[in-house]
Amino acid sequence: MSASSDPVREFLRHTVATVAYRGGKAIRGAPAGFAAFQAGPSSRTAVEILAHLGDLFEWATSMARGQQVWNPVTPQSWDQEVERFFAALKGFDDALAADAPLGIPAERLFQGPVADSLTHVGQLAMLRRLAGAPIKGENYSKAEIRAGQVGAEQVTPRMEFD
Repeated sequence: MSASSDPVREFLRHTVATVAYRGGKAIRGAPAGFAAFQAGPSSRTAVEILAHLGDLFEWATSMARGQQVWNPVTPQSWDQEVERFFAALKGFDDALAADAPLGIPAERLFQGPVADSLTHVGQLAMLRRLAGAPIKGENYSKAEIRAGQVGAEQVTPRMEFD
């Protein structure tokens, strides 16, 4: 069965595209200084959360390719971590789209790094609000999210609200 005919892999690719869409919305247009913003003294800064997202998708890619490599990095600048986040999403999506068998079941990829990433994208959105720079709400079920669309450039939201 090719990757494109496997409904589980295609659903996982759609989920990764959803992370790109929602994550892109949470990080796009962040105000100056947002990278250092944190909810409290013992919580991660916004750039630390973003770097962790990159770590998660690099880990996911390694697992999809039959390895188990966890290599957390020291956060770089906000712009560098934004670039790394989208590059890591692309690497993982490419691994999912390949015809090679996955190194672990797709369900384990979902329950580990992918599900964790949804939590952290939500944290970034919440930090935006706490920092006084909220993102607009949206009816995400109406968004044009497609498997493979995992870069920084995303479609214009269809149904936003304040």
